[in-house]
Amino acid sequence: MNTAPTESKFVPALGFSRLTPLYDTILAIMTREKAWRSSLADKISPKAGETILDVGCGTGTLAIMLKLREPGARVIGMDPDPATLAIAVNKAKLAGVEVEWRSGFARDAATPLGLAACDKVVSSLVFHQAPISEKRAGITAMFQATRPGGWVYITDYARQRGPVRRALFSIIGLLDGFDNTRPNAEGMLEKLLTEVARSKVRPFRVVETITGAISLFACQHVSFGSSQNER
Repeated sequence: MNTAPTESKFVPALGFSRLTPLYDTILAIMTREKAWRSSLADKISPKAGETILDVGCGTGTLAIMLKLREPGARVIGMDPDPATLAIAVNKAKLAGVEVEWRSGFARDAATPLGLAACDKVVSSLVFHQAPISEKRAGITAMFQATRPGGWVYITDYARQRGPVRRALFSIIGLLDGFDNTRPNAEGMLEKLLTEVARSKVRPFRVVETITGAISLFACQHVSFGSSQNER
């Protein structure tokens, strides 16, 4: 629930700027954040000397968590929303860690450091808010930013199987717009990941929430356009 760029605009956290100060609290309640966030951080498993880019970092929770787990890693958080980045800066200060904060959309993932500069690139709850063209551009840029042998991690609302999940996910559609969220519910995220990685992509974990199922994906980047999915 962090960013959804069109060309130069984005959907604010929770869909409305006035809700941004409540983002962390509502996210924890609506998405079982501790469950998927901890699982994602465990899978990323930051190491000293690694460069890790968090695309659509929002209020910085994951970036700060990764830095706390491994102070020797270089962690960069990128988001187009100045309001959420301001919250992230304050949270990092309170946590006593140094994270590099950058302004940018998912499609800009390869620009902060250059092509193939990152060991790991991650996004969480970003692409369900984006138009299809930006979903594709953002995912492609994430792979471009990752060195061969590195990893791309995406956690988001993906295919919603069954009427119950679809009904629950409609809450997110009301907040973030059905034009952007509906393709995810129909499997667009898996389709785009498979296209970019050129191998069948499946989640390594699915977390059930009161707003639908959240899927966690991990793809090793062998070379651009040729990656291996962790199943």
